[in-house]
Amino acid sequence: CIVGSRKMTDEGREDAECLAKTLVNQGAIVVSGLAEGIDTVAHETAINNGGKTISVLGTPLNIAYPKKNAILLDRIKRDYLAVTQFPVGYPTKKENFPMRNRTMALLSDATIIVEASETSGTRHLGWEALRLGRLVFLMDSVVQNKELSWPTEMMKYGAQELTCDLLPEILYDIPNVTARLAYA
Repeated sequence: CIVGSRKMTDEGREDAECLAKTLVNQGAIVVSGLAEGIDTVAHETAINNGGKTISVLGTPLNIAYPKKNAILLDRIKRDYLAVTQFPVGYPTKKENFPMRNRTMALLSDATIIVEASETSGTRHLGWEALRLGRLVFLMDSVVQNKELSWPTEMMKYGAQELTCDLLPEILYDIPNVTARLAYA
C-alpha cells in the first residue's frame, strides 16, 4: 500500500513514482486510496508501467472522491479493482475514511507512507497496519522531518525507515513477495 499527502511535494511525487515502479517490476499489486496527491500518483504509475492496482474507496463505488479522479476511478473499475465497504447511496462522511484506511491495511502486506503531516489521516493507516501486524515503512523524508513527532513514536512500535534505493532489498522481508520470488 502506497499512501501519503494530498498536497504532495515534488520529492513525494518522485518517491511515489519510484516505489510504484519498483513494486510493479517485482509483480506486486499497488494498493492505494484514490485520494488526491500521493495516492493518485501511485495508481497512475502502476497503470502506466503495466502493473496492477487496487483502489480502496471511502465512498460508494459510484462516487469518485475527489471528483477530479472520476476518470481514473472508472478505469480502475473497468481494468483493475476498486473496493469499498459503503453501498450505493451511503453518504460520504469524513468518518468513512478511517474505516477505508483499516480496509487498506487489511488488504496490504505492507504499507509505505510517502509523506504525511502532523495531523494527516495517513498516520491512522500506519497505526492500523501496525495493530494488524502488517509491515509499515516510512520514507526517510518523513522520518527526518523534525516538524513531525509521530514517526519516532511509530518506529518504536515497529515501523521502519525506507529509501527508494532500499526497496528491492526490503521486498524480501514481505512474506507474500518472498514466497512469490522463491517460486518464480
